[in-house]
Amino acid sequence: MSVDDTGTQTARPVYLIEDDETVLRACAQALKLAELEVRTFASAEHALAACGDDPPAVVVSDVRMAGMSGLELLDVMWQRDRDVPVILITGHGDVSMAVQAMRAHAYDFIEKPFSSPRLVDVVRRALERRALLTENRVLREQLGTMREMPLIGASEGIQRVARTIDSLAPTDVDVLIHGETGTGKEVVARALHARSGRAGPFVALNCGALPESVFESEIFGHETGAFTGADKRRIGKIEYASNGTLFLDEIESMPLALQVKLLRVLQERCVERLGSNVSIPVNCRIVAATKTDLKRLSDQGGFRADLYYRLNVVTIELPPLRQRLSDIAPLMTYFLSQASQRFNREAPAWDEQDLFRWQHHDWPGNVRELKAVAERLCLGVGDGLEGIETAAVSLSARMDNYERSLIREALRGTRGNVAAAAAHLHLPRKTLYDKLARHQIDPDSFR
Repeated sequence: MSVDDTGTQTARPVYLIEDDETVLRACAQALKLAELEVRTFASAEHALAACGDDPPAVVVSDVRMAGMSGLELLDVMWQRDRDVPVILITGHGDVSMAVQAMRAHAYDFIEKPFSSPRLVDVVRRALERRALLTENRVLREQLGTMREMPLIGASEGIQRVARTIDSLAPTDVDVLIHGETGTGKEVVARALHARSGRAGPFVALNCGALPESVFESEIFGHETGAFTGADKRRIGKIEYASNGTLFLDEIESMPLALQVKLLRVLQERCVERLGSNVSIPVNCRIVAATKTDLKRLSDQGGFRADLYYRLNVVTIELPPLRQRLSDIAPLMTYFLSQASQRFNREAPAWDEQDLFRWQHHDWPGNVRELKAVAERLCLGVGDGLEGIETAAVSLSARMDNYERSLIREALRGTRGNVAAAAAHLHLPRKTLYDKLARHQIDPDSFR
């Protein structure tokens, strides 16, 4: 966006690139008379340098210029922002060049000499196309956000995660998410992206699901002929996520040899495709996730220590579901609502006895397992859990279990500080110590 003298945001400019000063002035005058904002450049290099501060809505460029050609500029713009229409002009009447340009995703191709109305008409149509693409993208993002799972829960553990997301999202810092399988690591990554203000896409890659033979090409990309079968260029996930967020799940599964390349990307913010020596600048945030202790894995030689320390600038710890029992009720309500829409069935009712059963389940699959239970309930086949029968449990046992969960949650929130936990629970410190002994809870395990 540009900003006028009053501070109001206006439409993005049209970039006009031409190394013939006479032609440049004539084209600029035609577009300005049509009340279009124009920025003029004598070379593609100068235009690309300006994109970061004032990105274009449309690019109009000569093909044959000293330095970078219009076709080369087209390729760079396509990699940076595929929604920007690029119009190429030439005075050579080269039909094969026109075909090449259209295959390379040029919006249109004009031959010199051309009339001013012809130039204005093509640019206006390109601007309309850009506006439509922008509107469609915003609509898709809004619908996508509505479908995505929000961060649900009022427990101290999940609220701490929410506060961390709000604090980190607007920054460019890379983030490591640690949590057991099914705790919602991708939900957190998507929340970081959604609140970051980044215009680029959210790109997810499960490192554990890729064979090592295709891993390098998938994440870094490759050039034509880089290896047998590489019959065309491939843009890797890092490059594709430029201006957005790249989520690398199960980062511990990344081959050691490729961890060096990822470290270089994190340090230099450039990527090299397989089979190329050209460094391509990228502006993407890396959010990595793991279910293992990367420090211990690196000590054992299973993960590069330098990459671990580079990723470990900020770590978000996701609590397992068994440590956030108070969140089971709102999570179940959400999952049942989603399942009822998916299966076109009415969401089943449940009561405190059902909740009691769920709160006494271990949940090895965490939130993902809870979602599966909700889907089974909605399909009318029972929750499928093998647990205790509520009728066989006395009231005092239920009270003890509930008290134990409240104490553990308070200690998690205070990181094992007994005095602070006592204040949070409105208990004398000695009383809390007595309860810790009775419930066999060790405060050190929360520090």
